[in-house]
Amino acid sequence: MADAIAVTHVWKSYERGKPVLCDVNFSIQRGEMVALIGASGSGKSTLIKAISGLISIDRDDKGCGERCCEIKILGETMQRDGRILNGGGDLRRRVSVVFQQFNLVPRLSVLTNVLLGLLGRIPGWRGTFAIFTNDEKRAAMQALARVGIAEQALSRGSQVSGGQQQRAAIARSMVQQAEVLIADEPIASLDPSASRRVMDILQDFNRSDGVTVLVSLHQVEYA
Repeated sequence: MADAIAVTHVWKSYERGKPVLCDVNFSIQRGEMVALIGASGSGKSTLIKAISGLISIDRDDKGCGERCCEIKILGETMQRDGRILNGGGDLRRRVSVVFQQFNLVPRLSVLTNVLLGLLGRIPGWRGTFAIFTNDEKRAAMQALARVGIAEQALSRGSQVSGGQQQRAAIARSMVQQAEVLIADEPIASLDPSASRRVMDILQDFNRSDGVTVLVSLHQVEYA
């Protein structure tokens, strides 16, 4: 079975800047939970955005040939040689990204924010008008109960704490039925208690559902 994530000879530079990523190579097997450790500014977020297909990697100008500059997710090529492939959109539906900034829609309820994880799986018109079935709402409520914030389901995204917003983002990944979850500094803005809770939830998602988890951290003790 193909690796969940395979990064091969990846470079990334920004205009007029020295490389942020220099010949990065690693692979993560399906079902693993792996921490990406590094200080602020070391390139963790850039690497995660590249793996997620949110930014393109550099083209092959290092003479590596076919071996150079490729990222695969679940055995399928996300991007190669500076180009995100056309199938990347379909592949991204199988990958969920949790950001440090929570990324909830403030005016929508927590429940609706969680249901947005279905947007890649339902007809576009239903997503546009936020029309969800009772079964979908039940699944979202089960996800919220699992992360411990079911009682906040009808609160607006702006009305809950940072830790609760982050848990809602993880519940959204559960509803999305992601096979790979990538978390970029998910506890950087949280207090120690909320940080521990979020990490425990990620660990449970990994162990109970078999979801591959890659989480970037700068706190070694949490890793």
